[in-house]
Amino acid sequence: MTMNNQGRPSRADNAALISTPTFTGNKALQIEELLSFEIGSISQTGVDIAASTGNVDRLGGLHRDDDIGLPGLSEPETMRHFVRLSQKNFAIDMGPFPLGSCTMKHNPRLNEKVARLSGFSDLHPLAPQAAVQGALELIDRLAFWLKELTGMPAVAMSPKAGAHGELCGMMAIKSALDARGEGDKRKRVLAPESAHGTNPATAVQCGFKVEAIPADATGRVDLSALKEKLGDDVAGIMVTNPNTCGLFERDIRAIADAVHDAGGYFYCDGANFNAIAGKVRPGDLGIDAMHINLHKTFSTPHGGGGPGSGPTVLSDALAPFAPVPYVVCENGIYGLVETRRAANAETAGVDSMGRMTAFHGQMGMFVRALAYMMSHGVDGVRQAAEDAVLNANYVLARLKSEMTPAFDGYCMHEALFDDRFLEGTGVETIDFAKAMIDEGYHPMTMYFPLVVHGAMLIEPTESESKRELDLFCDALLSLAKRAKAGEVEPFKAAPIYAPRRRLDETAAARKPVLRWRPEGDI
Repeated sequence: MTMNNQGRPSRADNAALISTPTFTGNKALQIEELLSFEIGSISQTGVDIAASTGNVDRLGGLHRDDDIGLPGLSEPETMRHFVRLSQKNFAIDMGPFPLGSCTMKHNPRLNEKVARLSGFSDLHPLAPQAAVQGALELIDRLAFWLKELTGMPAVAMSPKAGAHGELCGMMAIKSALDARGEGDKRKRVLAPESAHGTNPATAVQCGFKVEAIPADATGRVDLSALKEKLGDDVAGIMVTNPNTCGLFERDIRAIADAVHDAGGYFYCDGANFNAIAGKVRPGDLGIDAMHINLHKTFSTPHGGGGPGSGPTVLSDALAPFAPVPYVVCENGIYGLVETRRAANAETAGVDSMGRMTAFHGQMGMFVRALAYMMSHGVDGVRQAAEDAVLNANYVLARLKSEMTPAFDGYCMHEALFDDRFLEGTGVETIDFAKAMIDEGYHPMTMYFPLVVHGAMLIEPTESESKRELDLFCDALLSLAKRAKAGEVEPFKAAPIYAPRRRLDETAAARKPVLRWRPEGDI
């Protein structure tokens, strides 16, 4: 066995040992697992239930005529099935999750403990307001700190995810334009070429037309190109800051002033707020609306770990159009405003955009986010942002000797590389990503942002220690050196050690098999 400098085997020299099959298909603790339909049988159940007798039929003739079609398994079989499947997934509790633009940070167990307190975990959205005063106070407290951290006067708490928050912000802009009598005239929305794909999709969903703004040589918005596109038909701009290349938009105030002078509004994609929380207030930068991913900045579970949450902060210009419901407190009693008509004299006659969702938002995520804020304090939130930027720049500094940074200079919370270091090696970005799996790492974000050829976007977050980062960087440096040394075949064959080898990803995307059928069925 060859050993790397960390003292663990990185690959086997004897390929025959890897390919020797076992009778079961298992490889020690890596257990081969079939589909539940293949393990069980639809003709049996895990528990025998006697046929009911003497019950009054209340189904109105809507009885099932055939079997439900689910496999019957015993409780141990069921438990083992899902445990074995879970062991095939990479998780933040197993190692660093270097996905750029996704902020896969540690979810503190304190947050989970608080979210499971009775009174939070067993809430029902239709409970009377008098019975959920604590929950309403928590929503109000979280809203207060989101406004403090962003320097914005209002926040909509109901959006259920980042893209939903974008929709909220753009709907507020549309409502404001309609109130000004310019809704039919201002139809253009500007967005950088490096924008998250949800940005243009959201703008189109709201009835706008999107025009791309090119980046300059530094990876930031080309200010002169932006100004050339401004006119009296521009509704606004959608900019991510820090941007998708992991860079702070240095001209952010000039961008805001130019858009405002043209009569438009500034929507900021807050996906990367974790890089500046406690350091910079978006409201001070001239931003009119910004969603905040609680699962990115404030550590609530991301993706399969739980629902997202995308509260959206609004400027004075857009606050009157915020969606309902929202929490108010009068004489120490918390309540929900659920009517569209604004109640205070300053905005009398102004309608909000209405209701975006049936209830009040993602309560479990609110609890976790506030627990994170209160355990850190303002100084801790600021330090988390500083550490995220420090870690990203450490990764950038460690890797640039063998890999090629996409842009010169320091980055913010994520380090972006292109594929120039692989030129002439026969190894492509996708091959490099697959080889990372064999090293025990989830690949970084590949081929995004699209403005960088063969992009590799790494976001270590503040969660990782120097030891973890060093091991990760050593693994990538080793892969880069091997690629340059001409070891092409191992990269093309990777992943070798994963439960499944490399798939035909194009066929899987274009012709997915989403339903299991018994053999012989079409």
